[in-house]
Amino acid sequence: MREAVRKESEIFSELAEICTSPGYVHAIASLCYQNNILIYADKLTPEDMLQQFARDILVRTEVSTLIGLACKKQLNIDLPSPEVIQRYIDKTDSLLKEIHQSMMLPMEYIFDSNEVSDHNFNPFRDGLVLREPIFYSGESAYYFQYRDLSKIKYEKDNDWFLRNKGFSIQQVIDVVMSIQSLQNDKAKNVLRGLFDKNPSEWTVLSAYKFTAKEVSDISNIEIDTVRLVIESFVSSIGMDEFNSLDDFNPKNAYPIIQLPEDEYLLFQIYSLTQALYETPFFWFNDDKAYKNIANQHRGEFTENFSAERLKLVFGEERVFSNIDIYNSKDQVGEIDVLVVFADRAIILQAKSKKLTITSRKGNDNSLQSDFKKAIQEAYDQAYLCATLLNDKKYKLVDKSGKELNINREYKEIYPFCVISEHYPALSFQARQFLKFQETKNIKPPFVMDVFLLDVMTEMLQSPLHFLSYVNRRTSYGDKILSTHELTILSYHLKQNLWIDNKYAMMQIEDEICVDLDLAMLTRRDGAPGSDTPEGILTKYKGTVFDQIIRNIDKLEHSEIISLGFTLLSMSSNAIEMINNGISELIKRGRKDGQHHDLTLEISEGGLGLTIHCNDDHESISRPRLENHCELRKYTQKARSWFGICIGQKVPRLRFGVNKEYDWVQSNEMDELVQDLPKPQNLEGKNKINFAPATRQSKKVGRNEKCPCGSGKKYKKCCLKQEWRM
Repeated sequence: MREAVRKESEIFSELAEICTSPGYVHAIASLCYQNNILIYADKLTPEDMLQQFARDILVRTEVSTLIGLACKKQLNIDLPSPEVIQRYIDKTDSLLKEIHQSMMLPMEYIFDSNEVSDHNFNPFRDGLVLREPIFYSGESAYYFQYRDLSKIKYEKDNDWFLRNKGFSIQQVIDVVMSIQSLQNDKAKNVLRGLFDKNPSEWTVLSAYKFTAKEVSDISNIEIDTVRLVIESFVSSIGMDEFNSLDDFNPKNAYPIIQLPEDEYLLFQIYSLTQALYETPFFWFNDDKAYKNIANQHRGEFTENFSAERLKLVFGEERVFSNIDIYNSKDQVGEIDVLVVFADRAIILQAKSKKLTITSRKGNDNSLQSDFKKAIQEAYDQAYLCATLLNDKKYKLVDKSGKELNINREYKEIYPFCVISEHYPALSFQARQFLKFQETKNIKPPFVMDVFLLDVMTEMLQSPLHFLSYVNRRTSYGDKILSTHELTILSYHLKQNLWIDNKYAMMQIEDEICVDLDLAMLTRRDGAPGSDTPEGILTKYKGTVFDQIIRNIDKLEHSEIISLGFTLLSMSSNAIEMINNGISELIKRGRKDGQHHDLTLEISEGGLGLTIHCNDDHESISRPRLENHCELRKYTQKARSWFGICIGQKVPRLRFGVNKEYDWVQSNEMDELVQDLPKPQNLEGKNKINFAPATRQSKKVGRNEKCPCGSGKKYKKCCLKQEWRM
């Protein structure tokens, strides 16, 4: 039985009462110091980052709520006794836990006995059920992403900033960075200062206070301009309307608090960087003459930023923006960003919609309306364009009016829905609300914000690595449970995302995100740590396997893209076996100058791989590999069989083939494969067995079996090819 839970409104009122107690700001300062300050030695490690995931750590929405409630009355910054501060903290912690429990609806409400028999019933579409994941969802962006993307987002609005606010977007960013630097220094020094004080004087509030002069000195910006920037993030809105968790909290949009004597207070630098990214929306909205222009710029930012990030992975020549689709003279579709790599494509549709306050309160109609505008419309447009992409009767025309001359037959098309704003519990809402279709070549959609796309393109700067992750992430869909997408990406970088068919679900805990958090913090903010998580990007770097993946990227041949996906999804043991196997082939080839090969069954009855190692002319080596793969596919009754040819002198991937068609019995093939040895199976083996290396010592007769292993007579195989040379 569920214990009796007080009403959320009753708990919230009690929380509001304690937050307005004399000197409560010192309790907030203590909580922020415990929650947000990372303590480490010379180098930041993943273990240090784990501090952020302790169970007693408050989420930022909880801290923001405390700050908002404290500001409902005139702030009293008198210092209470340590005992009173601790009592404030203990009571706050207790009330926040109670509020969280009150938001979690009873099971009898979620699984209504009157509706569970309906196969269309989904309790998680209920707005009241969604309130909890929306409020407690993990952050979708790093603070430095908000800071850095703001410069790009408002680049076209800079004249408006100068004309209406008296500062440029770069000056805003410089001021924000200076406040961060100032607070970092104060946080380091505040603890040292406590040693010289009586415990009755202990407080860390000074770490969060600053003046315009201090910021001006660090930023080298005139103090009057600094003051204009700071006061743009000081709320002029009263707190009377902030009476529940779902109400608009002005301290989120305007997180700086004005204190007497030219002092200011900022508890969370994250809140300021998020406000830097989001609050100008309110400024533009108040300017009726500029509002529509600003909205247009916001939409252009989402498209342009997405295109530029994808170019980092795929290159300029494979990424196209603003593509119109025509049927004769009529426009029937528009693609914001199109990516083409061999026989794979990404269709990206961008939106810049926000979740409204009404939706946050759990209003079903509002939630679904917001989702439709932010995600569903983008997906519907992407799906329509995907259906037209493979049909050559439709023309693709770029923004200059020129028709695109690109491949029009795609094995896989991935619809991307990208939004520019923080959308709480985005993945969870997409799971509940998004209506989509999947066809043979149109895959399930990938719903994300610009922040996830930014991180994905930062960490997976290889077409094959990027597409392989997208392929698996979209295929697994509802099989993965996680608070946000960054956790899943971090797991992939560490462990190689893979779910065996025998498992229906995999839950990934937040803690695994520390490796990705550290890598991004190192890359974007100069933290003294590792810039790449130990895992798929580091383990095989410099090996033959790594070289094959790089060569598949470079060759961009449709025949071997699927092989690349297969290789990247393999276990560590299988990859080690392939690495060792190819190394042995190269070693033998260099020793005797002969052709050597290796055949592996990747999955029983499903996939196989034949590796040829030689420097023969492609007119000889390609037909030989084609023949060998056809025989292997037939004898194993496999749905697909791959073949690759590796050079001996230069161990690179020369070319590849893929045999993918239905198996049909053939008397001729039965005769050809009767003496063909079984392939070695990668599953469950520790190493590959090689026959002793022997040099061909006698001349092969015309009617003998070809030594290449194709199963054909020598005169119908390699002899014929050699004669053609």
